[in-house]
Formats: sequence, C-alpha cells, structure tokens
Amino acid sequence: MPPHPRKPPLATYRVQLRPGFGFEEAAAIAPYLAELGVSHLYSSPYLQAAKGSTHGYDVIDPTRVNEELGGAEAHERFCRTLGKNGLGQVLDIVPNHMAIGAENLWWWDVLENGPSSRYAAYFDVDWSPPQERFRNTVVLPILGDHYGRVLEAGEIQLVRRAGSFEVHYFEHRMPVSPSSLDTLLGEAAERCGSEELAFLAEASSRLESAAHRHRDKEVVRAQLERLFREQPDVARAVDEVVEETNRDPDRLDALLSRQNYRPAFWRTAGRELDYRRFFDVHTLAGLRTEDERVFADTHALVLDWVRRGVLDGLRIDHPDGLRDPEQYFERLRAAAPDAWIVVEKILEPGERLPESWPVDGTTGYDFLNLVGGLFVDPEGERPLTDLYAELTGPCSEYSELVWQKKHLVLEELLAAEVNRVAEVFLQVCERHRCYRDFMRNELRAAVREVAACFPVYRSYVRAEAGKVTAEDEEHVTTAIEAARSRRVDLPSDLFDFFRDLLLLKVRGPVESELVMRFQQLTGPAMAKGVEDTAFYNFHRLVALNEVGGDPGRFGISPEEVHRTLSESWPRAMLATSTHDTKRSEDVRARLALLSEIPDRWAEFVHRWFGRFSDPNAEYLLYQTLVGAWPIETDRVVAYMEKAAREAKGATSWTRTDTEYEDSLRSFVEAVLADGDFVADLEAFVALLVEPGRINSLAQTLVKLTAPGVPDIYQGTELWSLALVDPDNRRPVDYEERRQLLNDLAGEPAPEEILARMDQGLPKLWVIRQALRLHRRLGSYAPLQAKGDRAGHVFAFSRGEIVTVVPRLVIGLGGDWGDTSLDLPPGRNELTGEDVSGGEVRLSDLLRRFPVALLSSS
Repeated sequence: MPPHPRKPPLATYRVQLRPGFGFEEAAAIAPYLAELGVSHLYSSPYLQAAKGSTHGYDVIDPTRVNEELGGAEAHERFCRTLGKNGLGQVLDIVPNHMAIGAENLWWWDVLENGPSSRYAAYFDVDWSPPQERFRNTVVLPILGDHYGRVLEAGEIQLVRRAGSFEVHYFEHRMPVSPSSLDTLLGEAAERCGSEELAFLAEASSRLESAAHRHRDKEVVRAQLERLFREQPDVARAVDEVVEETNRDPDRLDALLSRQNYRPAFWRTAGRELDYRRFFDVHTLAGLRTEDERVFADTHALVLDWVRRGVLDGLRIDHPDGLRDPEQYFERLRAAAPDAWIVVEKILEPGERLPESWPVDGTTGYDFLNLVGGLFVDPEGERPLTDLYAELTGPCSEYSELVWQKKHLVLEELLAAEVNRVAEVFLQVCERHRCYRDFMRNELRAAVREVAACFPVYRSYVRAEAGKVTAEDEEHVTTAIEAARSRRVDLPSDLFDFFRDLLLLKVRGPVESELVMRFQQLTGPAMAKGVEDTAFYNFHRLVALNEVGGDPGRFGISPEEVHRTLSESWPRAMLATSTHDTKRSEDVRARLALLSEIPDRWAEFVHRWFGRFSDPNAEYLLYQTLVGAWPIETDRVVAYMEKAAREAKGATSWTRTDTEYEDSLRSFVEAVLADGDFVADLEAFVALLVEPGRINSLAQTLVKLTAPGVPDIYQGTELWSLALVDPDNRRPVDYEERRQLLNDLAGEPAPEEILARMDQGLPKLWVIRQALRLHRRLGSYAPLQAKGDRAGHVFAFSRGEIVTVVPRLVIGLGGDWGDTSLDLPPGRNELTGEDVSGGEVRLSDLLRRFPVALLSSS
C-alpha cells in the first residue's frame, strides 16, 4: 500500500467490523461515506481476535490482521479503496489486555513454561502470591464445578497431538509441559521396549531443572513427533498410557499438579485470580504495556501502518487500565508524532483530561453528556423524582447508590484485585515499624473503602517519576476523607498513612507498587459499579444513564455548555452514539422530553403500572418502550434480561435466577401482546416522536459544528432507536442510505425533505450539509438570544458559520414570540434561504426547517 499524505480528520464514521461485515463489506461503503462528507472511516479493532469475535477487543495476536475479516490481502484492498475515495482511516486499538486461550500463542507459551516463558513478563501475572499453593502457577477459572468433582467425572482429559500433549476440558485446551512427561513416557517405553523413548523420557525429566531452555523442549517435542510417526507401535504404547491416565484421577491429578497452571472452579475468579483482568472478564488478561518490549511487540504492526500513511489516527481503548497512561502516551506519540490520537477516557462531571497527555482529546463521552443535558428540563426533576419514589418506593440518593454498588463489585467481582492490592499494602506496612501491626483485614477494608469513595475513575500519580498533580491530590484527599468518615471503626492513622502513600509523601519501591496497583483498581470499580450496576438500578430518567454521565444531575444550562465548548480540546472526538452507549442518541433525545411533561407521563404510567413483582424493572420497561418504540418483542426481552443481570439484584451474570428471568420474560411478552396497552403506548409515543426528532436534529447539528471532530456511529445518519449492545451492533442497511443520499443530490426543498421525516431524510440532510461546511469552521463564540423565549434557543458561531437550534421544544409549543438573534447576513444551508442579517426573529429563521445552519458566503 503506497503511503498517502497525512490527513487531519474533519469527521469520522465508526464501523463495527465482524464476521459477515469485514474488509470487503466496509470497502463497499467507501463511496457512500465519501459522498456523505466524512473524511475518515473509523474502525473497530481488526487485529487478529478470538474466533467469532463480533467486536475485536479480544485480540489474540497483535502481529497480524484478523483472518475472519478477510485477512491481509482483503485489508490491503480495503485500504486502497478508502484511498481511492479520498478517505483516511482511524483504527481502534487495545493496549491494555489480550484474550487468553489456546489461540493466543503468547499465553500458550506462558501456560507451558510458567515464569520461565519468554512471554511471562508480557502479562500482568503475580507469580509470587501469598498463598504457597499458587506460586509460579496461573489460576484458570474455567471449570463448571470444583476441580476434584470435575476430574473424577472424567471431564478433564489428556490428549496427544503428534509430538505434543494437551489437557482438554470441553472447549478449553491447555498445553502439557514436556518437562512433566517423564513418568508417562517412561512407562510407555517399558511396555514397548523403546530405548529412544526411554531416552526422551529421561531428557524430559531434565527439562524441569532447566525450564528456561525452550530450545531443548522444542527438540524433545520434534523428536517425539518423528518417533511416533516412524514407529506406530511406540505411538500405540504412549496412547495406551494416555488412556489409562484418563481413567485414573490420581494419575491425571499427579500430571496436572506439575503444570504451570491450575484449573479451578469458575467462581474462584472473583477472589483467587492471580492475573490482572479487563474489569471482571477473566478471559481478558492485562498486559504490562509499560514494558518497552511489550509495547514494541504489541504495537509494531499498527505503528508501521501509521508510518506508511495507512492510518491517520488511533483510538486508544481503556487507557485507565494501563499502569502509567502518561508514559504510554509519551511513547506512542514519539512513535507516531503526526497521528491523531484520541483516548477512551471517561471523565466524570467537572473532571478534565490531563493537560500533560500528548493526545488530541477524548472519544467524546463528555461531549455526549454535556450536549444531551441541554434537552433535559430541570423543572422536571422534582415531579419525576416523586413519581419514581411513588412507583418503586423510597430510594437512596444517587451518590449513595453509587457507593453501595461500587462496594458490591469490590466485594464480589473484584475481590481478587482488592486482595492483590491489600497484600502489597501489607508488605509496605512491614517496612514501616509504626504501621506493621495493622492486620490484613484492616488493610483490605481500607483499600476497598477508599476505592468505593474515589470520586473519579482514577488518579494519575506517577510513582516512579515522583509526579503528583493538584488534581491527583484533590481526588485522593476527597476519597480518603470520605472513607475515613464512613469507616470510623478503622484506625484514623491508617487512612493518614494510606493518603501519604498515594500522594508519594512516603516513597520506596514497594510503596510505588502499591500506588500504581491501587490506581489500576479504582477504574474497574467505577466502571463495574456505576456503568454496569448503578445505571441499571436508578431509573428516575434513564436518558441520563449514560457512560460518563451523572443520573443525579438533571439538565445542563446553555451557559455551562457554551463555557465548556469554549474551553474544550479543539481536536477531540465528538460523539452522540457509540458501540458502548446504553441507548442511542435518538432514544435519549426522545426520553429527555419526559422531563418537560412529567405530569402527562405520570398519567399514562399510572394506567400501566402494577403488572410485575419488581416495580423498578417495570418502570425501566416502560421508559425503554417509550424511547425505542416501535421495537420487536425479542429485542425487548433480550434487553430486559441483560438489564436485570447487570443490576445484580434478583439475578446476575454469576448467580442467575431462572425463575425470576422466566417471570420477567413472560411479563414483557404479555405486556406487548396486550392490544389495549400497545394502543395506549402508541398514543403516548405519538406525542413525543416529532419533538424527539427535533431534539435529535439539534444535538446532531451541535455535534457537527462544535469545536472538535464529529463522529457518526454506523447507521445513525438516519433515525436509530437502538439499545445497549448487542442491540446497537445490528447490521446496517447501506443500500437504503445510498438511495436516500442520492435523493438529496438535487437539494430538494425543505418541505420535501420534511415530508419524508419517517425515513430519516432530515437527519441525513443536516449531516450532509454540515459536513460540507466543516473546513470553513472558525473560532467558537456563543450567541445570546433576546426575547421571552430566549431560554429555548442555543446558538453559536464558528467564524462565518452559525448554528441555531431549539431546546425544550414541547414547552416551546412552536411559539417563539418576540425571540430574536443578532446574526450576520448569509445563507441558511438547510433551506436555501438568504438571511439579511441584524435582528432575526426565530419564528422566521426556523419557519421551514427545525434547525438552522448559516453560512456568510
């Protein structure tokens, strides 16, 4: 692939590659994307992932392209096609973790060779845990029951493959170290009288004392393969011993006890795991990307594409999982000085991206929640709060719920990570005589409490470099003081000591390890406790339950939005829907309207309510139906089951209550089979469809013209009423979108476009017209309306381009009164009308189309 000049991104279009929609299919939409006006195709990860992966985040080999997407040749054709259509490319990459299993050759080598593996340092494995039984082994929580029961049931089997041996447990495969084969090979040698096999058995026994000599193991394996191939009687003797071993649990147990891994009941993952995971997913093991070798080997192919101009930008997944994100970004920037680099950093309200990171900004969750808040009426907070309490019972403040759910995941899902940090804390205390008498359970409780109280995903203290920012100090101090007030049973000086350690006032190598480990714990606690638990328990207004959002915060003023956009990173990505959002932008835009009509909403809900034993789940269902209607029953059933499991109340992913889930499924199906209910639901939704679409057009236009790089998630250029994944990853009908875009080629009158509202043509029109102006956008300046409805307009200029959108449209009722804006003369690119400039009434400006995009030339 020849290099092309580096193209700064103006707008991106995110595609989710998967088997069935790989490089060939993505290349086929390149002409459509170019005509739409985006500058870059932005792709989900496409390095070699686990077989059947539908998302690409479970990479097993970062040195090659995913074969299931078409492989290297299809990838090259895909890149050439993008270039021919004038499109650049941005790739999502995963530096924090890899999928583990038999397909991952690096992990296979670790399982076979343990700490002496050439890849042992690549994975974040604790080879020296406090429990002696786990020393120099990897705990594999893959068994459906306790190890002994599984073994005695014959479900674990030894298998010979040519000159190698493996352990199989259903779909799981694990290597047998050649150094553990001496007994098996020796017994087979005695039976068949093979001197060569006896020699190899003796050679295997010597490998155990020289485990690092991988070449010797390969030699033994190759010699066994040749021997078995040339002397079938020797192979038969070995296979007989293998069969007998499988029939004898004691013999098989003896062999397994000599491996560098320990198969275990899957429930042990929560507390006994000895490798860092991606959140609580034990099939994704953390990488030590801070190691220069690991960085080089995992990034070689991607950085080669950047150097050759195949890629213009990188999206970095989950940087909070890295040991030292700033060090990582410095290394990445040095290797890709001209690349556009954005990071999937979830910022809590009021938090800012560290200025010292050499990146271009976030992937846009902060923008998503900021702009979404424009369309939530703060006047609706009290009545919706009262309605929620009336229907579901008194509930905790949202902040208290967050604390409770973070504790839940820290005590259950992330207990192994808490234990690991607590053990390092114990080692630190042993080094300081004033603190060495703190007990393990006290340290574990302190770690858990401070993590539960941490106000943001994590701090970014760089222990090795001795760097602590003012933001780090603020966040650590806030967490320590909150934890101290909640755990008055713990010694106060323990919290003082912990604070001083986390802020580097007490230094040392073990102390540094504690700081860095703790920072890798608070992110998963926030993600699992908030996004994947609290969000599924607090349903006051689910339009606010979005990644990086605060459901306890009701609405954001135009003044705050202006201020934030004026100060934002000018090259950050701007998103309104992503592959990870809990609801699509159009669902949220419709649900936000409930804040404007809480009394009318209550009237309908009261007619529907009381059909299910779980009122919180019932209320979630009605909001879901209102937001996503029309929607198929099977999609609703799948969503409600996932939501119930994520809530971790009546049922969960790890403790499934089939009786509850069956009753939930029956309830959903019965509701949607009730003709009277559906008719009433449709009558209510009819009140929201048009204003919801106006909200959607407004937030879309703001995204396309605000400072930053707007992203369009696949399919959302038309109305998209999608729920959380996998619902939001369904196939997209690009033929429909091509035809609709062709219909806009003649620039039809706005009335003709609005007449095809149901097809989504107005949204496609706004995107097409705004992207054509994107190169002309200048500096940001807020515009203030005048008049009695001024609070219903949000407007700003970007140099010669002006954006004007309505907000709180139900309350507006289509009546702008005397509201006006002082505008420069120009052309409304959405209606084709000339605007004379000066004091322009909103009733005139928005008469023919719900939003306005003005160009001065």
